[in-house]
Amino acid sequence: MSILVNKNSKVVVQGITGSEGQFHSGQMLDYGTNIIAGVTPGKGGQKTLDNRIPVFNSVENAVKEMGVDTSIIFVPPSFAAEAIIEASYAGIKVVVCITEGVPVHDMIKVKKVVAQNKTRLIGPNCPGIITVDECKVGIMPGFICQKGNIGVISKSGTLTYEAIDQLVNVGLGQTTAIGIGGDPIIGTTMKDCLELFEADSETEGIVIIGEIGGQMEIEAARWAKNNVSKPIVGFIAGQTAPPGRRMGHAGAIVSGGDDTAEAKMRILTDCDISVAESVADIGALMKANM
Repeated sequence: MSILVNKNSKVVVQGITGSEGQFHSGQMLDYGTNIIAGVTPGKGGQKTLDNRIPVFNSVENAVKEMGVDTSIIFVPPSFAAEAIIEASYAGIKVVVCITEGVPVHDMIKVKKVVAQNKTRLIGPNCPGIITVDECKVGIMPGFICQKGNIGVISKSGTLTYEAIDQLVNVGLGQTTAIGIGGDPIIGTTMKDCLELFEADSETEGIVIIGEIGGQMEIEAARWAKNNVSKPIVGFIAGQTAPPGRRMGHAGAIVSGGDDTAEAKMRILTDCDISVAESVADIGALMKANM
């Protein structure tokens, strides 16, 4: 099994005719993702990617004509919120927004709309999601993955790739890997992902990669203590970050409370999560817990 996307997902690419949309759509198609439509306002009726993919003026049209149920968004920050909202109102079940720099006030509106329409939003500012050997909806390098039984949840794109590599090096593959994004307001939290992986019969272990700032990792850990039956390995990035300074992601700002790396690592340990001191230890620690 998997979470959120699989070989049967019918994918539409919003912004498919732009340079990023073109490049990554090609990569996704090569991986086997079932991209069946694209959307660029004003270019409806055309075809793209070697004449393989029809382009529509709106997501609503793509839903009506092609039955798409999953969207990935490659549009500039000033238009990203509008694109998410359009997909949500069109009835798309899973929306992945890669765009970085979406204004926070735009995301406040987006959160209300996707909750109202029960749309699953991944991101923004994320690498997307990959169900190994089935479907890649995002920019993750598919070749680093190996089919297996570990679920991966991460705020960081590059650390997602590193964790996958560490797992593969010790002979552990993945069911689904999901980059949730590092912005202050995102669509899907670590706790949300833990719930999905706990319900997935093929996922037998879970890796969570967090970072300084915010309470998301703490909320996930406390929920997992009483609700997750599978071994969890955690890693917190930003262990050397000084208080009050933003490190990398827009949401990675330490206020000096329990949102420091040290505090989060302690709380994760108290919640029976095995905490890796270094990202290089993730694979070995996960194998030891299986």
